[in-house]
Amino acid sequence: MNMIFKVFSKKFFGAKKERLFRTVCTDLIVFWGLSMADFKTEISPSVLYLTVSAFTAGVMRQTLFSEDNAVYMENLIMLPFDRRKFVFSYTAAMGLYTLLTKTAALLSVLLAVSSWNQREIWGSILCSVNAVLTTAAMFSLKKHPFISIGWTAAAAAALLFLWSSPWFTALLTFNIFFSIFLLEKADGYAFFRGKTPRIHKIKKHRRHSIWIYFFRYLTTHKNYLINTAIMWCVAWMLPVLMARQRELFMIPIGFAILTLNTPAGILLSCDPSLEQSVRVLPGQKKTFCIPYCLFIFLCNITADVIFLARWKLLTGDVPLWMSITALFFSLQSAVFSLLLEWFFSLRNWKTESDLWHHPRKYIVPAVMLLLAGAASFHFFHPTKSPGQKKPQAHAAGGYPKIQQTAPCFAHTDLPSPAQAGLSRRRRGTLNPPGR
Repeated sequence: MNMIFKVFSKKFFGAKKERLFRTVCTDLIVFWGLSMADFKTEISPSVLYLTVSAFTAGVMRQTLFSEDNAVYMENLIMLPFDRRKFVFSYTAAMGLYTLLTKTAALLSVLLAVSSWNQREIWGSILCSVNAVLTTAAMFSLKKHPFISIGWTAAAAAALLFLWSSPWFTALLTFNIFFSIFLLEKADGYAFFRGKTPRIHKIKKHRRHSIWIYFFRYLTTHKNYLINTAIMWCVAWMLPVLMARQRELFMIPIGFAILTLNTPAGILLSCDPSLEQSVRVLPGQKKTFCIPYCLFIFLCNITADVIFLARWKLLTGDVPLWMSITALFFSLQSAVFSLLLEWFFSLRNWKTESDLWHHPRKYIVPAVMLLLAGAASFHFFHPTKSPGQKKPQAHAAGGYPKIQQTAPCFAHTDLPSPAQAGLSRRRRGTLNPPGR
């Protein structure tokens, strides 16, 4: 068990655990910086528990499905091993990698921007541990997908509706021990994902086409295709939030948010052999870079078209400047993503999760958000509505003219002159003064 754990911990954290040290230091710096910024917001404990559990389970699942681990697994299963020790050492290495490098970063942000008590902090840690063990147990039952779907739905319902119940901690503890029980009964071969041979015949083409490779790239990696579809769903929901506020300066910010498409921006980084071929073979720079830029542009412009279609259904009008802005942001983000991938491609990554959660993926959306903020401030000032007219200045003193109108006594307790005279006449009629 110790040998198997050391093999995977060396792969994830480095030979001398240097990667773990850098990650912990980065998390502490982020927590300290956000705490000093004094930016606070209110977050419900149910949202905290659900966010931590969903994020941890997603990273753990992506790590277990990583093809890069198949090489290590293939070498290890050739040797005689104890089934129980292999499962727990492999799950412990994966779980510690997920908790210390991914979940800790999320908790450092959530704990810094909101106020939590001790019970909620320990509850979030317990939820993260529960997510790791539950995901590993579901992975061992991957031949029974309906059990995993029902288990996931029950866990989400418990996090949303039973978080304030006194039995919430007991439910999480029971689920943890139940996951450990399933892992104890699991086989080590259940975690091995061998490459299945393709028996279908691939159609041959007389001429090369990089677009066929892009299509196979998305269809082969189901996670990449799902992530792109999620961004298109976000493009469908963003106009609903922006149309309620009736603020046009939010439109460029929405286009900037939709440029966060991770799979389209790491094509060279996730395939080192393709990168080597593109850089070595003559003429590949022109043959690959231009179609790759167009591929990213099509992914971004598709999300923007969905955004504009939804805006058309909600407001009934899509001005020309919106289409031009969407075209500008899609093209600029595609060019910036290509330059980053060509000159600063990611190397020395351990798992595919490192590519998905690398800080470099936020550079292009951050630049787009800065451009969107500058454009919104210049063309759509937030404090001025689009139809508001600017008051005309006075010719002499520079102050706007105030139109003289009859005084309004509706907002005061004093009666108007006409009401005062009428009341005096009434008093004189009812109670005439004696002479």
